[in-house]
Amino acid sequence: MDLPAKKLGFGLMRLPKNDNKIDIEQVKEMVDIYMNAGFTYFDTAWAYNGSEIAMREALVKRYPRESFTVATKMSAWAGEKTREFSLKQFETSLEQTGAGYFDYYLLHNLGDARTPLYDDFGLWDFVKEKKAKGEIRNYGFSFHSNAAALDKVLASHPDVDFVQLQINYADWEDGRVQSRECYETARKYGVPVVVMEPVKGGLLADPPASVAEVFKSADPDASFASWAIRFVASLEGVAVVLSGMSSVDQVKDNVAFMADFKPLNEEEQKVIEKARLALKSIPTVPCTGCNYCAEVCPSEIGISPTLNALNMFAMYNNKQFARAYESRQLFINKKNHADMCIQCGSCESVCPQHINIREHLERACSVLGPFDK
Repeated sequence: MDLPAKKLGFGLMRLPKNDNKIDIEQVKEMVDIYMNAGFTYFDTAWAYNGSEIAMREALVKRYPRESFTVATKMSAWAGEKTREFSLKQFETSLEQTGAGYFDYYLLHNLGDARTPLYDDFGLWDFVKEKKAKGEIRNYGFSFHSNAAALDKVLASHPDVDFVQLQINYADWEDGRVQSRECYETARKYGVPVVVMEPVKGGLLADPPASVAEVFKSADPDASFASWAIRFVASLEGVAVVLSGMSSVDQVKDNVAFMADFKPLNEEEQKVIEKARLALKSIPTVPCTGCNYCAEVCPSEIGISPTLNALNMFAMYNNKQFARAYESRQLFINKKNHADMCIQCGSCESVCPQHINIREHLERACSVLGPFDK
């Protein structure tokens, strides 16, 4: 992989909006601050509505092509779910970005039932062909699943230039996300890592009070986001850390502590561990995601995603984020919402953790509000 000189990448997934449209003028200002600080890596995707076009207007039309690098993605699981539809995404991305070629091209969001589609449609061979022609300089994939599944992909495709993983201190030891285990799997294969979600969708930029106190006691002047981003940027083998910046102030903060990046020292690593323990101490539902409950549920409810959403709300007090996560997981797994529960108790009879599932499903409907069908 051709490594960027500086590790901070500009993720174009959460761009600022005005009247529900991407605020191009503000994005231009954000791009200028980022570029003037010496950073070059811009990450977008065909699936990010309006993002590629915003990149073209704010970046590609205004800077020499050799002064920045572009990463975008192909989503085989979207739309018609055919080879033809997937290949069309590549041409659409070229048109929408106006970039001419892609420095980094990713097969987007591998994991679970999404992974086989890239093999079935011959997309690995496609990106290799495009790389041979110079339309792609480096190719890789982004991944959302467990370490064992990642190992299988890397074993089958050891020639990838990089892999993009969700890594942050909150998910480092999480049994579902498996940030640490996925990172270690990538290191085993010697594949450079691009980090996504270092601030967990912005949640770690405004952490719970107990976690905030840990960081403020250690350094009153450092932003919470700086701790999160520096943690992952300090990991060996991490080439780029993507920050989904959505305001001018966020860009200014990020470039300030990443312009002359210094890895966390031993004392700072201890602060991160203390913050992680503070986060872990917040009372949550002890769901391990085994999904035995879902297998016996006559109403086909997505029990694990719902309990997860409750936990996210308890930890971060962000209802919008919790509901968005729940909705996404229910859609992906083709499961029903908690309001379909008939209180039969089948789920509780097979739960290894002896969770009062019916009580929590009822609480989810109350706490998270009515579900938009």
